[in-house]
Amino acid sequence: MLFENTIHRYNVITKKEVPMTKEENSYQMVLDYFDATADLLGLDESSRVMIRTPEKILEVKIPVRMDDGSVKAFTGWRVQHSTARGPSKGGIRYYPDVNLDEVKTLAMLMSWKGALFDLPYGGAKGGVACNPSQLSKSELERLTRRYTAEIISMIGPQKDIPAPDVGTNEQVMAWIMDTYSMTQGHAVPGVVTGKPINIGGSLGRKEATGRGCVFVLLETLNHLNLKNEGMRVAIQGFGNVGGVAARILYDMGFTIVAVSNSSTCLYKPQGLPIYKIEEYLTGEPKRTLNGFPDAHHLAPDEIVGIDCDVLIPAALGGMIRKENALSVKAKIIIEGANAPLTKEADEILSKRGVMIAPDILANGGGVVVSYFEWVQNLEALYWDENEINERLQRKMIKSFQEVVACAKERNVTLREAAYMLSIERLADAVKTRGLYP
Repeated sequence: MLFENTIHRYNVITKKEVPMTKEENSYQMVLDYFDATADLLGLDESSRVMIRTPEKILEVKIPVRMDDGSVKAFTGWRVQHSTARGPSKGGIRYYPDVNLDEVKTLAMLMSWKGALFDLPYGGAKGGVACNPSQLSKSELERLTRRYTAEIISMIGPQKDIPAPDVGTNEQVMAWIMDTYSMTQGHAVPGVVTGKPINIGGSLGRKEATGRGCVFVLLETLNHLNLKNEGMRVAIQGFGNVGGVAARILYDMGFTIVAVSNSSTCLYKPQGLPIYKIEEYLTGEPKRTLNGFPDAHHLAPDEIVGIDCDVLIPAALGGMIRKENALSVKAKIIIEGANAPLTKEADEILSKRGVMIAPDILANGGGVVVSYFEWVQNLEALYWDENEINERLQRKMIKSFQEVVACAKERNVTLREAAYMLSIERLADAVKTRGLYP
């Protein structure tokens, strides 16, 4: 196995501050992946030096006046991993336990993701250690605008383009765009993607990551000569990725036997009524999955061992690990989240013959449609939703087929093949550009 001698870690974002050992450090994990892949590719030392670590790291203090008149200081980061293939691209995460290593990890994964889909992008990521659910809308706006002001020297439509991530949304992107535009004296919609439609956002962007997961699943079934009918799917995470995937698959006739969030798992062997769940969650007063009546309620982690054909982990990283990997019954895993499997879990499941579509392939729909949004902003020419979805489908299918071909040619897993293609393309760009001065 390619990653047999690398360091293993349990990557779960907890709500307690604990010292991170090397084994627990997500950034060390991606460095190990990089080193193992670079060895397999025979990558020269100069290329490794150029692309192994981030180009720029900015840590900022974000003082915010709260609604009660007090001032609270938050910590934020923006990391640009690579600009070898073009401006860096990556989301901004608002989460209590986000830290620099996590942001560096996600920035590197974004570089690989952009290269895998052959986009003219490098990778970046941002984060602010905060709990957005505990902030009022006005506090969140002031935090966002001050954070934007602190990182404004790094971002721009030809430099670094933020997007939504965990804890942020299109409204946050609108505030970032407006703050940046005020410094330029004119509207600059291309500075962010994932914006509201009425200020330059793209149709299909909100659903893109979940829809991309569906396209990858369909190609996987086609590759395995399996039919859609009768396929039982369990989806961990019922947010913007998992919820969208659930709805699209439900409409296509798949049986969604389980969905979960951080507090509960809904299970119904005959199939969950996805639209009724959505109606329940959007009704008044505000409701959660905990109260939905028409299903069995299990502990959230139990979804990993649900009897199903396809498992889509679309929550946080490290949710499938050594301790629960043996309970997985699915024969196909589509990684909707970033790094939902630890390396130990990946090895256990791969040896059992489970087909795993890796995160940088399976959840790449978001960055692909972000690219479409950026292009539309630069051209001031906008496409309808059908065209967006068709372009996304072509990109996802092409990348899936390239990964499968690489895996077959080099006798490696889909994950190993995806990393090899990505890192090789990134290294080629570095070599072609050369070193200044």
